[in-house]
Amino acid sequence: MKVVITGTTGMVGQGVLLECLENESIEKVIVINRHSIGMEHPKLVEVIHENFFELWTIEHYYEECDACFFCLGVSSSGMSKDTYYKITHDLTLNFAESFNDVTSNASFIYVSGEGTNSTEKGKSNWSRVKGKTENDLLLIPFKSAYMFRPGLINPVRGEKSRTYLYNVIYVVVRPLYPLLKLLMPNHVTTTAKLGRAMINAVQKGFEKNILETRDINSVAKL
Repeated sequence: MKVVITGTTGMVGQGVLLECLENESIEKVIVINRHSIGMEHPKLVEVIHENFFELWTIEHYYEECDACFFCLGVSSSGMSKDTYYKITHDLTLNFAESFNDVTSNASFIYVSGEGTNSTEKGKSNWSRVKGKTENDLLLIPFKSAYMFRPGLINPVRGEKSRTYLYNVIYVVVRPLYPLLKLLMPNHVTTTAKLGRAMINAVQKGFEKNILETRDINSVAKL
């Protein structure tokens, strides 16, 4: 299987990438980012591309891919509603439509987050925008499409977020993960489980299109 991953400069994308590189069923991993991740691997093809709204020059890289793991995302903190919508919804849909146009019988997985509102009427702007993004992605005729909504994520291999505050939070919370996992197992997962769940969902299928943390942990065990 050949996959393309976006957002591998972020924590979730890094974890998914590492799982894909270790998985024997995956023969090629194409990462598309604005900045280099500084990694080399026999399976890895790195594509540096600045503008995700203009993809025609790089579409040939993923035209034979079987799946896209879309891990690119930004925090809504300090960002205008219009800018957040453009990056979170418009950019994602543009890439997804490009991917669907040039591939055949491929799958798409999008990482949103716990609290995403499918009705698009939630109290928080980010949950409405994420819900709108999920809904529009599910209208694209992929072979299969899954919306991942992880809660608290444990970066088990030292993956780092691009957001400084998140990294601080992860350092503080890390010693508490065993307790949090015990107290609220349906809201805690790991970067490794996220990666395995994506691979398994594409290869083995799952009955739900929207996967909460409990589902993600379940699919990771398939």
